[in-house]
Amino acid sequence: MIQRESMSTATVQTIEERAGEFRSKFKAIQDEVGKVIVGQKPIIEEVLIALFAGGHCLLEGVPGLGKTLLVRTLSRILDLEFRRIQFTPDLMPADILGTNLVMEDESGRRHFEFQKGPLFGQMVLADEINRATPKTQSALLEAMQEQSVTIAGHHYRLGPPFLVMATQNPLEMDGTYPLPEAQLDRFLFKILVGYPSREELSTVLDRTVDVHQAEPQLIMNAAEIEGWKSLVREVVVAPHVKDYGVRLVLATHPGGEFAPDHANRYVRYGSSPRGAQSMTLAAKIRALLDSRYNASFDDYRASAHAALRHRIILNFEGEAEGIKPDAIIDQVLEKTPKTI
Repeated sequence: MIQRESMSTATVQTIEERAGEFRSKFKAIQDEVGKVIVGQKPIIEEVLIALFAGGHCLLEGVPGLGKTLLVRTLSRILDLEFRRIQFTPDLMPADILGTNLVMEDESGRRHFEFQKGPLFGQMVLADEINRATPKTQSALLEAMQEQSVTIAGHHYRLGPPFLVMATQNPLEMDGTYPLPEAQLDRFLFKILVGYPSREELSTVLDRTVDVHQAEPQLIMNAAEIEGWKSLVREVVVAPHVKDYGVRLVLATHPGGEFAPDHANRYVRYGSSPRGAQSMTLAAKIRALLDSRYNASFDDYRASAHAALRHRIILNFEGEAEGIKPDAIIDQVLEKTPKTI
């Protein structure tokens, strides 16, 4: 971890220049996405934060809100190998990972040859992921955590970068299956995609019925993304700020020292340590975007909902009363002091 106070002026200037270039590139990507996607600026920002944090992203919203278009547009702007998997109830793990096929060479000898599935890309769109059965959903677990898959005893690396951008319909809709808790935990962020406003919907109509539609320009490539991910890791998090993030996560655990009333009453399981990791990485990126080189309390608070909402499992009473995880997080943020 780099402490600015102990570095020479030349070194500090170099880091400041890199951070300035990062902000410029981040803004350029947002602008290019904005040529295709109308509105949704907070959603675009959170998706990009997940990208540079090296985490996967789960987008939830009803069909037709542009979730798939957003991911496809990003892959073009970032020059990433794009793969799309349409999840359906009859989809099998081999349809995602690939399988060994019997092949015959010129001499007539038969042998097994591995045919890679659509998971072997850099930006993988798992479209309507909760329409597949839990068995098929679980095929992504190793890939999302280890950036690799093991098939028939053989180990295959994915990426870099390797990013799963999954979309899901609200669980109340017909034909959906809840994602396994272990898989949910592997998403850095869960982002809720809302319906466009009146003005935004009008702009959508104008853009989609025109003969000439905007073409986003290339801004970055895979190697640059990996470089910016390294810069993010260099941002400083002071011990007392880091402790605040730790206490936010512990406050989601019922019966714990820091748990507020809502957590004790409505939560069955609180966030895993990955929730703290997600908030910390996101806080570092938000600090860079605000021209700072150390994360703040507000950086943690700004990322709390996206990082924790899918990691809070409600109990029976919470589900019966229709409590939303965001309400739990709201009280956690309200009741957790910044320092103790």
